[in-house]
Amino acid sequence: MKNAVLALRAQQISESRREFNARGAKMTRCQQCLLAELYCICEGVIQADCDVAVCLLMYHNESFKPSNTGRLIAEIVPENYAFRWDRTDPDAKLLALINDPQYQPMVVFPAEDVEPGRAVTEVNITVGKKPLFIFLDGTWREAKKMIRKSPYLDNLPVLSITADKLSDYRLRVAPHAHQLGTAEVAIMVLALAGEKDAATKLEQHFIKFRDAYLLGKRNKGRPE
Repeated sequence: MKNAVLALRAQQISESRREFNARGAKMTRCQQCLLAELYCICEGVIQADCDVAVCLLMYHNESFKPSNTGRLIAEIVPENYAFRWDRTDPDAKLLALINDPQYQPMVVFPAEDVEPGRAVTEVNITVGKKPLFIFLDGTWREAKKMIRKSPYLDNLPVLSITADKLSDYRLRVAPHAHQLGTAEVAIMVLALAGEKDAATKLEQHFIKFRDAYLLGKRNKGRPE
């Protein structure tokens, strides 16, 4: 099972000169799901059979954070990519991906934070192309920085998602109640693209992850 987020994390670890310590660094964690070992959710994860690709453009150390939900998307959608965001020196493989004629790339981001005329609200795919959904993975402040300072994304349409319910994402606190975590946004995007099975599997996986994360955080990795 390919998980580009975990591969990116491993690459960053190999290149790093110092250890990244997120909150709860002393907890013994599963190195796949990054949850406390007692609450590991790796068993039973089933990928969806879907005709879309996803790309996680991740802010600096986002791949290290146990609370990150971008890797959940990569566990459900078989064709997944992940790259560390860079304003001036983007990964050549990222540029090749978004310029590959077999894909129809679009950035997923709220319409109010992009130029007028760039936002779309429906997934209309050209015949013969596969949708490539690009998620800006970081805090909301970081994601806004990425959308504003990534000239290589400027010519891509922006798929705007409006939440129809308040976020269930209680792992971190967003500045506004309507702002969703990356996996929650992906659930809505997959549903909008007609990928119902993938949306359902990701929602189930996200809920399982969220509950296990909060349980491990509350109990500091110990049994109840």
